Amino acid sequence: MNIKNINKARMGIGLGATSAIAWGVDTVIIGIIIASTPFKEAVVLAPIIAAFLHDFFSALWVSLFMIVKGEFINVLKLLKTKSGVILVLGAVSGGPLAMTFYFLGIQYVGATYAASIASIFPGIGAVLAFTFLKEKMNGKTWFGVVLSITGVTILAYMPSNFDVNSHFFIGILFSLGAAIFWGLEGVIGAWGMRGKEVVPLYAINIRQLTSALCYGILIVPFMHGFPLAFQAVSSNIVWLIIIAGLLGFANYSLYYMSMNLIGAARGQSLNNTYVFWAIVTEIIFIGTPISLQFVIGAVIVLLGSILVSGNVKESKKLTKVPDKETLGTTPRN
Repeated sequence: MNIKNINKARMGIGLGATSAIAWGVDTVIIGIIIASTPFKEAVVLAPIIAAFLHDFFSALWVSLFMIVKGEFINVLKLLKTKSGVILVLGAVSGGPLAMTFYFLGIQYVGATYAASIASIFPGIGAVLAFTFLKEKMNGKTWFGVVLSITGVTILAYMPSNFDVNSHFFIGILFSLGAAIFWGLEGVIGAWGMRGKEVVPLYAINIRQLTSALCYGILIVPFMHGFPLAFQAVSSNIVWLIIIAGLLGFANYSLYYMSMNLIGAARGQSLNNTYVFWAIVTEIIFIGTPISLQFVIGAVIVLLGSILVSGNVKESKKLTKVPDKETLGTTPRN
């Protein structure tokens, strides 16, 4: 690998790690939003409406950004291509499906545990990327996948909670569902970005718009959730929702850029370290107590993610970066 490609790999790793910080903080803010009035009075609807508002404001942020850059028309043109259709499929998996499961997980087991359990998604994504995208995975990478799964198992095993809190294992299942759909999203998104007309910011714009529209047109009306949505945006938590949307925009933009540079498996594994930042954020701002079992499980998950990310010189880029600008500008002709 030459110096130029090594620098691109390092940039991809840096972007992936930074995306994790944004998502970790965002996870905690989501938990605060769901626990706030009016959401705390709507147990069933709260996660769905919170997910809708999160992705709606995230879509608004990225769309405004692309309009200011004068490139939103390119996003709309991309929707008519094969790559655009693939990205829409990835958006449905990672948006309405994964986000709803994730928010339900946060509701039942809290942000810390939901973030930790859902962090298995790089292992799922790595297996899928190896199978369908033919990404190379050596023994160290596979060991990282096994470590991630082991760490999640440790985090999930809490027999003392069975009688005390019957919702605990329901939350674990929801969080695992989010992991599966996020794993699928990463692989489908990386596949979609192989098109020469695609740049990461176009992809994330399609991702967030698709998710927001799926919620707004299909899910929220079906659940009669618009009154709660309007109540939320007219309450004092609207600023938290707006901030969460901005963090979601930042996370997914950096995440897709990272996958574009170093592949789905490694990009997902780096984004997966958000669990650490979620824990740190909760410890600093909420004072959440952390058990020894939780620390051990989280450390194992993070070690697994580091192994999956691999050495910089071993990173194999999935798409043709020289055909387009790395950070989401118009493709070169």
